[in-house]
Amino acid sequence: MAKKTADVVVIGGGPAGAVSAFMLARQGHSVVLLERDEFPRFHIGESLLPYMMGLFDRIGLREALESQGYVPKFGGEFIDPTETKFFSGVFRADFSLQGEGRFDRAFQVERARFDAMVVEEAAKVGAEIHLGTPVKDLVLDGERITGVTYEQDGEEHRIDASYVIDASGRAGRIANKFGLRKTLEKLRMVGVFRHYAGLDERHNLGAEGDIQVGAHDDGWVWAIPISKDVISVGTVMPRDVFRKSTPEAVFDEHLNRVPRITARLTGTTPAMDLKIETDYCYHADTVTGPGWVMVGDAGCFGDPMFSGGVLVATATAARAAETIGAALDDPADADRLIEEYANYFKTGYDTYIRLIHAFYDGELVSVAADAGRTTSREALERYLIRLIGGDFWSEHNAVAQEMRRRPEWDTFAPFQRVFGCPAYPQFDEQDRKERAEARILRVTSGQ
Repeated sequence: MAKKTADVVVIGGGPAGAVSAFMLARQGHSVVLLERDEFPRFHIGESLLPYMMGLFDRIGLREALESQGYVPKFGGEFIDPTETKFFSGVFRADFSLQGEGRFDRAFQVERARFDAMVVEEAAKVGAEIHLGTPVKDLVLDGERITGVTYEQDGEEHRIDASYVIDASGRAGRIANKFGLRKTLEKLRMVGVFRHYAGLDERHNLGAEGDIQVGAHDDGWVWAIPISKDVISVGTVMPRDVFRKSTPEAVFDEHLNRVPRITARLTGTTPAMDLKIETDYCYHADTVTGPGWVMVGDAGCFGDPMFSGGVLVATATAARAAETIGAALDDPADADRLIEEYANYFKTGYDTYIRLIHAFYDGELVSVAADAGRTTSREALERYLIRLIGGDFWSEHNAVAQEMRRRPEWDTFAPFQRVFGCPAYPQFDEQDRKERAEARILRVTSGQ
């Protein structure tokens, strides 16, 4: 068996794995990334959040992202005929209302191109990339993971490393090896989706480029324009709803419940067969261990409702790279650093999943009302749009604070929250002052 060594091995070449490899290689560490699939590959999850722009700007990937010619996204339209999950029949989260200094847009992306781009950027800065290279097993020395074995060109190889980053997504190499994964029972949903060609945004009753999310009594429907003339459309529902009919029938019936989305599809034709995703919501209470960390979907996945998946994946990947870089430089402090990373991971995912629960439970309006008792109406809208845009690690977002008070939405076993915005760390102190000023204004104005 051929054998080599590296500072870090990354399992998985999706956005989380590629960002980890990119950042560690730029720090000067030797990094080997192993991805089981050849690229390009199809992947669902085409809508990015504006906080992603701040994150990519900070870590040095924004220009590469902006050069791809993706559809710009300046907001999200939430359609709620039931008027229970949002504030009115149609609510638009306008990203320009987040406040000064924050990016007012994101992009809708074709994931095959996007994922390949991030891997290419990692290779450019020195990460060793192996596509079509499945990891066969983890190498252990006692309780510590010290490397992996993998297959390439029909031969088995081994890499020893100081750390292994599990970015294997739903495959969950470490979680499944050690039996760590738990299903989020309240979010056991099924997604049915396809792409449509021939999109003409003149039929869009909302803003060009926006994602649309249409609520109904049995779930919700998404519409995401991923190129000038192609749009992704899907319906998400509980498993018992899915089982009552055929995928084709339930897809068509749910889509027809949201006329603003069907209007947008005028003149389009299906560009692919229906695809189905089931039981994709899970978490692990243990996301780090001796010699390893999980990033992104390998450790947790909630629901595509607010399109936060790529953001939380890449934000945890960036933090993991910073953590492991520091641990390699100062091994004596490694245990503390890794524990702090685990709590940081859980803080972001916990906040994001609470937002999803608030939608499904029809509690978003009441949460916002409760948050409004301690802040001005103007600030409340800003906090809500920031949260929808990816503000999952802010200690001072009033809406997020209110959601964290709801024990029924706990995901992880009790943990110590670690805050600190991955996109705009320079605003952490400013956000604290803004929150304090909003409370004072609320009291003095008698609202």
